[in-house]
Amino acid sequence: MSHDELSQDPQHPAFPDDFSTDPDRRVPSPDDLSDVDDRFVFEFRAYDDDLADGRRWSTWLSVEPLCRGPEPLPDWVVTSQGAIDTELGVLKTGKEADVHLLERADPLDPAGGVIMAAKRYRSPEHRSFHRAASYTEGRSMKRSRDERAVKRKSTFGRQVAAVEWAVSEWAALVRLWNLGLPVPYPVQIDGTEILMEWITVVDEDGTVATAPRLAQTRPSPELLASYFEQLTDALTTMVQNGLVHGDLSAYNILAAGERLVVIDLPQIVDLVGNLNGMTFLQRDCANICGWFRSRGLDVDEHALFAELMAHAF
Repeated sequence: MSHDELSQDPQHPAFPDDFSTDPDRRVPSPDDLSDVDDRFVFEFRAYDDDLADGRRWSTWLSVEPLCRGPEPLPDWVVTSQGAIDTELGVLKTGKEADVHLLERADPLDPAGGVIMAAKRYRSPEHRSFHRAASYTEGRSMKRSRDERAVKRKSTFGRQVAAVEWAVSEWAALVRLWNLGLPVPYPVQIDGTEILMEWITVVDEDGTVATAPRLAQTRPSPELLASYFEQLTDALTTMVQNGLVHGDLSAYNILAAGERLVVIDLPQIVDLVGNLNGMTFLQRDCANICGWFRSRGLDVDEHALFAELMAHAF
């Protein structure tokens, strides 16, 4: 069909008057975009595909939406698809999990990068938590096959257990964060790895360092009293929502300047649903009050437990 015939065909729109089929017609220079609609112009930036050992592409977009932190996201969370995760070393080792430092940054926007704590549960070398059966009482798994494997402590069962503990801590972090409690912001979970906020302090010389555990501090009497009040408020909110930390002590609380941050939450239990809930709460009160008394603050675990019970029921 000729150009004239096509232009008169009602099934096809007419060609513009200046349309040309001349093979020598002028093609605009790639640098000349004056005639191009701005909606069709974008900046293309290439990334290097070769990553050295200890580096990986960000896993932010590879996990399910429910495996990402609660909205609204803090402004420091890096969501760029071109971001790279870089291992910075081990922060803490434990029987069940190790905590590493990991930097996530877009190579084309390095100033917008962030350092996070990456908690990784061991698998299949995972070793069961002390009194694990007491902590998990009342919990159920989606698949009975997984539950049987965990009870048999087979290799597959240990792998399942590692994931279950990671999922439990993730769920606890998300729930407590949404309740406004002082816990690290949970960035994402991927299998047995949880990425979360790195709790830090700034030294006098401006150096950023990991916040010390409460057990490592020697606070002033005024700050000590403030710390105890903060913990009492946090425990009150938890029992009001039917939750008990289950393993609270001065060793899993971070002192970030004048504020405390509670960490290590995989064993969190239901105050009522778990038959040992009350016992765990009493033990938490005893551990905390014992440490504060050793620093000179006159507190009583029985009075704290009674106060918490009054808020729980």
